Amino acid sequence: MKKTMQFTGLLIAGSSILLSACGQQEEKATAYDKIQKEGTIVVATAGTLFPTSYHEEKNNKLTGFDVEVVKEVAKRLDLKVKFKEMSFDGMLTSVNTGQVDLAANDITITEDRKEKFAFSKPYKYTYGTAIVRKSDLSGIKSLEDLKGKKAAGEATTTYMQIAKKYGAKEVTYDNATNDQYLRDVSNGRTDVILNDYYLQTLAVDFFKDFDITIHPDIAYNPSQVGLIMDLDNKELQSNINEQLDKMKEDGTLKEISKQFYAGKDVSQMPDVKTTIVDVN
Repeated sequence: MKKTMQFTGLLIAGSSILLSACGQQEEKATAYDKIQKEGTIVVATAGTLFPTSYHEEKNNKLTGFDVEVVKEVAKRLDLKVKFKEMSFDGMLTSVNTGQVDLAANDITITEDRKEKFAFSKPYKYTYGTAIVRKSDLSGIKSLEDLKGKKAAGEATTTYMQIAKKYGAKEVTYDNATNDQYLRDVSNGRTDVILNDYYLQTLAVDFFKDFDITIHPDIAYNPSQVGLIMDLDNKELQSNINEQLDKMKEDGTLKEISKQFYAGKDVSQMPDVKTTIVDVN
């Protein structure tokens, strides 16, 4: 009887050891392990920003430069992609709270953001410009003339930070489409949109009937765009960086870029004289 009890005790003790070991293994599982196990990566994007992330008119399919870059990275990692569409502010919150694995939406890499989030290596290089009214340049000659002007955009973007730095009045939108932003500048509801050169160029070319143009004398802050994810998700960051390097080497990034940016290669830094604006 005593031997049986001792044996039973050993089984219980053994079970405890196994449970403890399993618990330790679960604790060691990373966020990337979970992604691999589920076979899907969840990505926040706007779905309203041409040509970064938007829906095709003919079939409502979500596409765009950043969307297709993410799809290619996921394909090379043998993962499916689930996109969640939301405003820019919502993206950062969703990454921070773990509702999504990363965000892809022409997001500028900044020192301030790098303190709070992890970024992939850059896959787009660009600089800032300003859309104004073609008829009178919205009364703006330089960034210093933004004081008192109505600047359209989303509150937490680096571009809106620059606008506020120079005294502009911010007019914010909740994930609005390009035509709404641009029409409001054209009709005088707002005066200026500070944003990325490539996005601005395509927007002006597309909405030819609007009274808008890119300001000829404003070019600032050369910048880099990356995928943004949780600061502690180093394994995901490392795997994404590896694939982005390969995509740059084999010409895939260049090919995707030319598809969405009118034949231009945004994976290389443009040779343009710019001014530097400190937004800190």
